[in-house]
Amino acid sequence: MTALFIGLMSGTSMDGIDAALVDLSSTQPRVVATHEHLYPEDLRTQLFEAILLEDPLSSDLSRLDDAIGAVFAEAARALLESAGTAASAVTAIGSHGQTIRHAPDSPRPYSLQIGSPRQIARMTGIDVVADFRRADIEAGGQGAPLVPAFHAALFRSPTETRAVVNIGGIANISVLPADPSAPVTGFDTGPGNTLMDQWVRERQGLAMDRDGEWAAGGHPDPDLLACLQADPYFQLAPPKSTGREHFNLDWLSACLGQDGPTAQDVQSTLCELTAGSIAEATRQFAGEARRLLVCGGGAHNRELLRRLAAGLDPVAVESTGAHGLDPDWVEAVAFAWLAKQHLDGKPGNMPEVTGARHPVVLGRLFKQS
Repeated sequence: MTALFIGLMSGTSMDGIDAALVDLSSTQPRVVATHEHLYPEDLRTQLFEAILLEDPLSSDLSRLDDAIGAVFAEAARALLESAGTAASAVTAIGSHGQTIRHAPDSPRPYSLQIGSPRQIARMTGIDVVADFRRADIEAGGQGAPLVPAFHAALFRSPTETRAVVNIGGIANISVLPADPSAPVTGFDTGPGNTLMDQWVRERQGLAMDRDGEWAAGGHPDPDLLACLQADPYFQLAPPKSTGREHFNLDWLSACLGQDGPTAQDVQSTLCELTAGSIAEATRQFAGEARRLLVCGGGAHNRELLRRLAAGLDPVAVESTGAHGLDPDWVEAVAFAWLAKQHLDGKPGNMPEVTGARHPVVLGRLFKQS
């Protein structure tokens, strides 16, 4: 008997929504269909304006919340249409929403995602589980990263210690010990694609540096790299999490002088920063790992993976696709899985990862009525 769930995910690049229809009737998720749904340009502009707000909690984002929720619902409906699946066949949707601000270390810790789950439920006729980060933060945790529990369920091996790195806008690592009694750990290592994407968009008008070709043609600038690596975040002990509110072009500009490196060398330096910070995190916290599995958009950046493999040799650097799940859909499938965890009354966080005082059931249920 199938147990169909939909996972909806939009990351810090804010280019659109990944939607996955997943059969979770067995321990190995089976991806039935996928769909990538782009944001309309006007909404994307509004999202970029929203993340610049000084205090988003005090701002009226209700219209944008509903509008983003409608796009999430459209993504789910397009997914079902492409799969030839009726909404009535789906148990629930797990929606991450669109992060506007992640501030777990503020005096009043919070993580704000918009994309009205009530709107999604109304437009799709499917129950929605959303607001996944709140319960972990209320338990004293960072509310992130939330994917290590899923990584453990899917990729942990009794024969070797592994690490999984999701390279989205921000990169996060999950350390999966072979010893089943050893805890899974993980944290955000720092920037993934976000700085590279922002820089290539500003300087070349492109959405991304495809295959890392622009970075590959440049040279990392040692002074700029040293300045970036001196940021205190990289020295913080886990648990820790971060976001675009920290790693952005203003942050980069603080290290760029008047006569700094060429734009291409800056891109090469940003690629080196991402590869180096992931490699260092792997060496320091997953020293016994024999394999690093890569997912997220960064899995397609050949130059980034080349540098990562060089920095971790002899650790094998492989795509999660070689282990049963396409790297583009790991996070969307993870939020489908977290929705099922919620409905089953099972915890979705890992206190060793987020710093929460105890395991908690993540998310809130929004009924289709």
